[in-house]
Amino acid sequence: MSPLRARDKILSFEALARRIARARRDGLRIVFTNGCFDLLHRGHLRSLEEARRLGDRLVVAVNSDASVRRAKGAGRPIRKAAIRMELVAGLACVDWVVPFGTDTPLRLIERLRPDVLAKGCDWGADEIVGADAVRSWGGRVERLALVPGEHTTLELGRIRRRPRSRVR
Repeated sequence: MSPLRARDKILSFEALARRIARARRDGLRIVFTNGCFDLLHRGHLRSLEEARRLGDRLVVAVNSDASVRRAKGAGRPIRKAAIRMELVAGLACVDWVVPFGTDTPLRLIERLRPDVLAKGCDWGADEIVGADAVRSWGGRVERLALVPGEHTTLELGRIRRRPRSRVR
């Protein structure tokens, strides 16, 4: 059997809902997280690995280009959504990736009803979108540890400050 390709883990909402239903029938616990993942870095990797350990299947919702632009401003995203989703899907700890184009993933969370909602500690407990909904059906909300110095905005600043080398 050939290994699963990263892009095979990128699903439409409908396909994801079917996979989650099957996983639930098998008694598996679903973890949900979301983000832009504009410049994938070690902080993202470690957070996603930590999120995966909270359950049996990890769903990662990735912002569309338009929603990143609304949230982060002009010049973002750096990479198109298709590339960002494929890179996230390529991580072994990620089971499924789904795009979303709204400003928050609340509707997606309400429709998928994950057992665990995971978000980075840079979000206050009262700021995590969907937390109340997840708790209402008996799920739990977990805040993930951050890796000091690993943040997309910091990385972009470092890149912009580097002197450009001339290619000969």
